Amino acid sequence: MRRLIVCALVVGAAVIAPTGAGADDPSSLQYCTPAGGPLGAITDAEHTVVLGDQPLPRGVTRTRETVDGVSTPVMQAGPADAHGAVVFVHGNPGSSRDFDQLVGATGKFTRVVAFDMPGFGHADKGFDGTYTTQSTVQFIGDMVAHLGITRVHLALHDFGGIWALEWARANPGSLGSVVLMDTGVLTGYLGHPFAYIWNVPAIGEENMATTTRQTFESTLNAQNPRPLPQAFLDRMYDDYDRQTRCAVLSYYRDLGNSGESRWEAQTAVFSKLDLPALVIWGADDPYIPSSQAENQKNAFPQAEIHVLPDTGHWPFVDEPGTTRNLVTSFLRRVVARRP
Repeated sequence: MRRLIVCALVVGAAVIAPTGAGADDPSSLQYCTPAGGPLGAITDAEHTVVLGDQPLPRGVTRTRETVDGVSTPVMQAGPADAHGAVVFVHGNPGSSRDFDQLVGATGKFTRVVAFDMPGFGHADKGFDGTYTTQSTVQFIGDMVAHLGITRVHLALHDFGGIWALEWARANPGSLGSVVLMDTGVLTGYLGHPFAYIWNVPAIGEENMATTTRQTFESTLNAQNPRPLPQAFLDRMYDDYDRQTRCAVLSYYRDLGNSGESRWEAQTAVFSKLDLPALVIWGADDPYIPSSQAENQKNAFPQAEIHVLPDTGHWPFVDEPGTTRNLVTSFLRRVVARRP
């Protein structure tokens, strides 16, 4: 029974768990090497791409940009020369393509960008173990500068909240507003049990190796209040190769148990800024409870809170129309007020 449970734990959210012992265990590290060992062979043999790259929404362009030695696709819409922009940052195990419809809709009235974070989607991937919160903070800052953006309106989901809000804490003068979708400053959050699996060397690698397309899809659907679109599941799993799985392990293990002090520091900075904020949360999110939605007012006192019924961890998938209307209405107001 325990083995079945471990194999079923496919996807967690941006959660914190204590780091496990035995981080130098060679058997745990072999999976995340170019050769991969026996566990790597299992993943490499099973993982295939069935959907491939889909057409972009109307009005959205995409280029490849290289920042910090990482080449990654960057989607953009709206006026390319504007110095203020909405910046979408995805979570685990997503990519910039999570936000196709939101990027297209937002680009009708302002500049908007979305890019694949290192180790995810179609960004460069590897096994060098450099996937840390600090490396993503550096990457976001350097990407924003590379694109000539000086005023940032963040739109975040899942782990993207941890990464981008930490960047914003260090660069408060560049921040205009935030849109938080099932993510945020998670003070008091003890984390999801699935994260413990990924924090334990060898067990985390075994979980990744035994995740198949079938278990990936069935687990996500079992935990969501309604079935997720097949194309959405296929795209995520297409990108969920061994390099991405190892990046996930690295990000979680780096984060360790440092979350609470980080969130306290973020609250101290953001509460003084008193910026416009929109919070959208799925009432039935199985990874980060919807009680965290109201908690965002500690860091963002002006926050507008919307908890969507019969909605899980991906409100832009479960309730695309409602999410799009909330996001675009909010951003139209704040972009005009804070260019």
